[in-house]
Amino acid sequence: MNKLSKYAAIALAGLSTLFSCDGNEDYTLDELNGPSDIQIIAEVVGQDESNPNGDGSGDVLFTITAKNAINYKIDFDESDGINMESIPGGMTTKKYTTIGTETYTVNVVAYGAGGSSSNASTSVSVRFEYQPDPEIVTNLTNNASKTWAVDPSLPGHMGVGPWDFDDYTTPNWWASGVNEKVGVADCLYSSTYTFGYDEGANSYTLDVHTPEGAFTKTGNLSAIPNIPESGDEGCYSYSDSSSSFSFIPSSSILDESLSTRTSIVPNDTFTFVAFGHMIREYEILEVTPDYLYIRSQGTGEPWTAWYFKLTPVE
Repeated sequence: MNKLSKYAAIALAGLSTLFSCDGNEDYTLDELNGPSDIQIIAEVVGQDESNPNGDGSGDVLFTITAKNAINYKIDFDESDGINMESIPGGMTTKKYTTIGTETYTVNVVAYGAGGSSSNASTSVSVRFEYQPDPEIVTNLTNNASKTWAVDPSLPGHMGVGPWDFDDYTTPNWWASGVNEKVGVADCLYSSTYTFGYDEGANSYTLDVHTPEGAFTKTGNLSAIPNIPESGDEGCYSYSDSSSSFSFIPSSSILDESLSTRTSIVPNDTFTFVAFGHMIREYEILEVTPDYLYIRSQGTGEPWTAWYFKLTPVE
């Protein structure tokens, strides 16, 4: 029994003694047992004798069980900090998007009655392969380095629409006007995003510069760390950040005539593009040498798509 369970048992025992002293009845409380025997099963998609680390999709199906558990949380990659996600049913699928074969340490916490908990860890080796259209790479990175920023001069440079419709690529619920956030959230426009490409290493980097803070929501609706637990959508002090990133096939249902069907995924939790509120897959709807149009799902609002238009910074 862990420490918390012991305290809970002591408290309950005290209540039992209190009620048994009235001379009427004796009460018996069962022992509070915390979760135990945690099992983590990681099924790497496409794994066989010829492909011990999977088929290159990066997909892993996790199944978690434990005695006396009523809920679970999982951290898919110990190396990028503590990022626990709730999985009440004990089953979830994770796409790992670091190019090549990587081994990840996975941590699981099982929760039981009375706030009791136990933890376990495992490791999984996964292969991810994806080669984006070379034109996308060239337009985004200039085959070396290229810096972008949200452009306030463009109508609809920020907007909201539905995510899961197969024929929507515009923010038809709300679209910003020209200079919509000027003087209100200037950080939306002053933040820059530099995409780098090392052809020799076949690797990509993202450098985020936030001189006036990050534009984001707060609390559970923010997808980046160290943001206040409450407050309005707006600019919040945020340090510059850098990470590698990967290209992956888009998870949306848009047709190829409406999207590049390619997404950008930063490989840490600190970097972001445009809005710290969005889930960390940025679908590239269109990219040319002079224009980048992206969208992503809202954190805590997966039915919404947030749209942003960026242009190169001279």
